[in-house]
Amino acid sequence: MDDGGAAPARDGSSGTCGGRVIIDGVSEQPPTPAPAPAPMPAGAPEPEPIRWFGTSWLNRDDGYWLRRVAVSAGSLVAAVAVVLVLRFGVEGIALSDNGTFLNALLTAAIAVCSMMSVRRTWKVLTEGKDRLTGWMAEDKSLGAVWLIGGAGSLLAYFARSLVEAPGEALHRASYERAVAQYEKRRASRSGRPAAKAPGRTKRKR
Repeated sequence: MDDGGAAPARDGSSGTCGGRVIIDGVSEQPPTPAPAPAPMPAGAPEPEPIRWFGTSWLNRDDGYWLRRVAVSAGSLVAAVAVVLVLRFGVEGIALSDNGTFLNALLTAAIAVCSMMSVRRTWKVLTEGKDRLTGWMAEDKSLGAVWLIGGAGSLLAYFARSLVEAPGEALHRASYERAVAQYEKRRASRSGRPAAKAPGRTKRKR
């Protein structure tokens, strides 16, 4: 008589019993799907996206590490390309009659611009653009300097990408402050006694 359940075959074949998979007499429970992330409460702060990373920096998921590798390699390749372009320009000037003097002058200018770009880019990535002061805050008047020193800026970006997503520490600190303020506001609202609804006072007869 059939007892309502399939018995495992003696020859090693698989079967099912009560929704479970039975292989070689061993019962295996099917994997349960991962729970969906809880929705954010209304008014809760949201992380700001970072270029090339989006919001993957928050939990370091969604291809975060692969993006780190790609950004590091890309910035290094771009820096090498800029250096080669500048080198070709300097070599072209060196072929002229006054090449020696102009070559030394241009090389020194490129070195100074690159060092300035390194300092500025590193400060932007570690402290924020709003913390720039003096010559670092000049975008228009020193635009040529940042263009010539583009290799230095790319190298600073590369160095920072070896530690984190460039700008991640700033975004994380800002997000944590926003979350702390939000939780503080929620706690103050939940701890506030409910206001009593005004009722009608009965007149004494």
